[in-house]
Amino acid sequence: MKTKVITIKDIKIGGGNPIAVQSMWKDRLTYANLEEAAARINSLKLIGCDILRFAIPDMETAEVLGELAQLVSMPLVADIHFDYKLALRYMDFPIAKIRINPGNIGGKDKVKVVLEKAAAKSIPIRIGVNAGSLPADLTAGIKPLDALVKAAEREISIFKEFGFDNYIVSMKASGIADTIEANRILSQRTDAPLHLGVTEAGPLVAGVVSSAVALTTLLKEGIGDTIRVSLSDTMENEVIAGREIIRAAGLKTGGVKIVSCPRCGRHGFDTHGFTSRWLTKLYSLDKDITVAIMGCEVNGPVEAKHADIGITGAGDKVLIFRHGKIVKKINVDEADEIFNEELEQVTGSK
Repeated sequence: MKTKVITIKDIKIGGGNPIAVQSMWKDRLTYANLEEAAARINSLKLIGCDILRFAIPDMETAEVLGELAQLVSMPLVADIHFDYKLALRYMDFPIAKIRINPGNIGGKDKVKVVLEKAAAKSIPIRIGVNAGSLPADLTAGIKPLDALVKAAEREISIFKEFGFDNYIVSMKASGIADTIEANRILSQRTDAPLHLGVTEAGPLVAGVVSSAVALTTLLKEGIGDTIRVSLSDTMENEVIAGREIIRAAGLKTGGVKIVSCPRCGRHGFDTHGFTSRWLTKLYSLDKDITVAIMGCEVNGPVEAKHADIGITGAGDKVLIFRHGKIVKKINVDEADEIFNEELEQVTGSK
C-alpha cells in the first residue's frame, strides 16, 4: 500500500519519496552546549542525516531544544514520555515533529490536548510504540507481536476520533522477527508512513547486523518510509549505517561508495586508521564516486581499478591511484595531505 505524504519541515516522508535517515542525540542538551550542538548537527546533515530526535525529560530541555531548532536547518524532533505538558511547551517553538508513546503519555484527554495544538500549528506527530513500554492492558497474556500492532492501532483510532491525520507510526521491538512481522501487518492496515527501526539493537557490530536484516527485509518489500539504526555507538555511525542499508535495499544510487580491505599480515598501509580519519569527510561529499582504501599492492590498484581514487601501501611508500593507474608515490607522513589534493581534483572541489 502506498503511504500518504507527511511533511516534516522541508522533508517529505511517504508516498514514494526517498527514505529519510534519522538519528537521536546521545547526550543531555543544555544552554551551555547549544553552539557545539548546532555545529555537530550541521556535520550530521552533511553525511546524510535527515531528521534528528531529542529526548525531552523536563521542561528546561524542551525550552533549550526550542532554541536549538532556531539555529539549524535540520528538522528536530522532540521525544516525549510521561508528561504531555512537555509536548505543549515545545510546540511553542518552530519545531518539526513530536514523538509520543501511547504506553505512557496518559489518557485520551491528554492526547486530545496535544493533537489540538499540533493541528493548529500543522506539526506532525509520530506514534512511537515500543515493545518495552506498552499500555498496561497489553502486557499480559498477549504475544509481543500482537501487542505492538494493537497498541499502534489503538492510538491511530484515537487520532482519527479527534480528526488528526498528520501522523507517522513506528513499532519497534528488540527482536528482528517481531519488528518485521509487526510492520508487515500494519502496512496492510494503514496508509500512514512507517518509521522503521530495531530498538535497543546493541553495540556497533551486533546493532548494525540486526538492523540491516530487519530493515533491508522490509524496505525491499516496499515497507518503510524513514529509518533509524539504533546503536550503542555514535550518531555518525547510525547515519552511515542507515545510508548503507538503504543502498543495500536497492533504494539509493549515487553518492560516495567506500571500498576497503580488512587488512592482513601483508599490509603496507594502515587502512583502519586512514578510514577512521576520512570516513566523515568522504560521506560528506555530494559526489558519485568510489573511493578505495587498500592495504597492499596485492589488493591495491589492480583489484580496485574500478575506483575513481584509491590509496594503498607498497613497502615504505604509499601509492595513490585512479582507476588502477598509480598517480603518486609518496612517504607515509604525506598520505593525508596528498590524498586530499588528489581527491579535490577528482571531485572538482579544489
